[in-house]
Parts: sequence; structure tokens; C-alpha cells
Amino acid sequence: MSDRYEIRVAGSGGQGVILAAVIIGQAAALMEEGLNAVQTQAYGPEARGGASKSEVVIARGEIDYPKAANPDLQVILTQKACDEYAHDAKDGGTIILDDFFVQEDPKVNAAIYRLPIVKTARDTLGREIVTNMVALGTVARVLELQGHMKPESIRNTILQNVPKGTEELNSRAFDEGYKLMREKK
Repeated sequence: MSDRYEIRVAGSGGQGVILAAVIIGQAAALMEEGLNAVQTQAYGPEARGGASKSEVVIARGEIDYPKAANPDLQVILTQKACDEYAHDAKDGGTIILDDFFVQEDPKVNAAIYRLPIVKTARDTLGREIVTNMVALGTVARVLELQGHMKPESIRNTILQNVPKGTEELNSRAFDEGYKLMREKK
């Protein structure tokens, strides 16, 4: 890992992008991972449907600036978020797009993966509310392949943060997202 790795999750209010980034940051800061992490967020005034993004910066050393300027990894769940944020991608970075809500690929120098994140949450799991957990599964696979974090750290952090009684559903959502990305990469 270089000194700094930036992650952005972007979509609309109600898709759980803030919780997703909080979970990534908490998982990175676990004793097993030993990373420093800082999480920031921005969202519109609407509780649901407004623009929303959340970012995590992870590093082995000190983090001198808390925001993602050129994310190494982005998960983008809506076309509006894609139009607004994808151009910030780090050259050679990774962008994961939801293939239902994002219709047009950005013109960037990054690896782009179109995955059925929302469709998997809605159709496979029967609950669109776990879209963010499906997205976290895709993130876990990328971070694993790049040698930054173990998927179990993210899964365990999910289970510590979701409401009691929803652990099985959220765990399945994570597994489905991980599987989606494993089939691509």
C-alpha cells in the first residue's frame, strides 16, 4: 500500500453510502488491519433521493488531508453521482458502477466494472435497503486483491454496525457483492 489510498462511495440519499464508508473506515482501523483511517461525507438537504457521497482515506502512516482528491477506488450507484464524481478518479484506479442506475460510463483512465448492485439487493435478496452491503462486498474484493485489507475485517464490521436481527441478510448481501466482483476480477 502506498502512503495513502482513497475510496469514495457515491449515490443518492437512502442508499446507505455514508454507512458504507463508515464501515470501511472502522474495518481499516481494526487492530488486525492496523491502518489509519478518516471518513468524510457530503449530502444534499433531502433525506432521500438527494446527492450523497462519503469518502474514506486509509494509510499506514499519518493522514494529513481527510478528503479524497483522486480516489483509487469509487463505487458509484447513480448517474448523477457518476456525472459529478467519476472524473476525479485516479489514473489507473478502479470504478465500480451500478449497471441499473448508471447508464453512461465516464470517460476516465480507470478500470470500470459495471455490476448489478441494486438489482442484486432488490431481486436476489429481496431488499433494496441492503444495496450498500452488496457494494461493500465489491469493495472488499478489490481491497483484498490489492493487498490492503482482508474481507473478513469488513464483514465483521458490518455485523457490528447493523441492527440486531438483520445480521444474516446483511451478511448475505456482502457475500453477493463479493461474488459479483470475484466473477469480474
